[in-house]
Amino acid sequence: MRYRIWLLAILASVSVGASPLRAQALLPHTTRINFGNLEEQALNLAREAAQLAQFEQYDLALPRARLAAQLAPKAFQTQGILGSIYLRKEQYAEAIAALSMANDLKKDEPTILFSLGAAYLRNKNYPEAISNLKKGLSLEPKAATAMFDLGNAYFLTKRYDEAVSIYNDVLNLDTKFWAATNNIGLVEYERGNVDQAIAKWQNSLKQAEKVEFLAAEPTLALATAFYRKGDRDKALQLAVEAMKIDPRYGKVSYLVENLWGDRLVADVQLVLSQPQVKQILDESDLSTRQVPKIRRR
Repeated sequence: MRYRIWLLAILASVSVGASPLRAQALLPHTTRINFGNLEEQALNLAREAAQLAQFEQYDLALPRARLAAQLAPKAFQTQGILGSIYLRKEQYAEAIAALSMANDLKKDEPTILFSLGAAYLRNKNYPEAISNLKKGLSLEPKAATAMFDLGNAYFLTKRYDEAVSIYNDVLNLDTKFWAATNNIGLVEYERGNVDQAIAKWQNSLKQAEKVEFLAAEPTLALATAFYRKGDRDKALQLAVEAMKIDPRYGKVSYLVENLWGDRLVADVQLVLSQPQVKQILDESDLSTRQVPKIRRR
């Protein structure tokens, strides 16, 4: 399960008031700059960029965020929001550069450290991810999602005991954090504890149901575990269900991105190669090719 990006929390740090975001169709295509108060305008632009990013309007958000950072380069909020939008666009080097500048400008802002940790995590620099996440958590110790990111960093460096400990801390803060339970299952499977992994994934599905979320990941993980144990019928039923929820999990690259380890990835490929599962994946690929992509303005 992947990281969360802390853009909303950084947005809350922007102190200058701004009018509510209008519908996209009403947004101006050009920005008029009044040189009387550049920093205030920059913070308003940053706020607008962050709000657009919440609706995944990154092509509109990024130019605003860049301009905000140019107008007020020494405001940690503008650099922080710019870095977070880069992070959402998976431009990790740019994200790290902007977020590092934001951190230099304001050392005691945990949301900046959490975003910087997430950027390093996605860029596979795990020591820096761990360092920044721990610094942020020393300032805001009950940030469940940052703790989850730290657990992921420990997991990716095979520090399994520390990862499980952190995931359990997350669950102590939020009993419905199904992704933490799911990832304990990932750890246990890599350790060879298949039955323990199954129990965690079953519990993860129950937690996801409580928040009305259909979780493809633990469903497919369960299918893999049952297939390995020889219960092929149950495994294929679950695998088909998982692919109907989210066919992206049918691609190994996506599984690796979501922290699936070597053992689980090797075993799931046997499941994904079964005709019932392949049929759904093939239909999904065909549907994707037939639907024209809409370009964002």
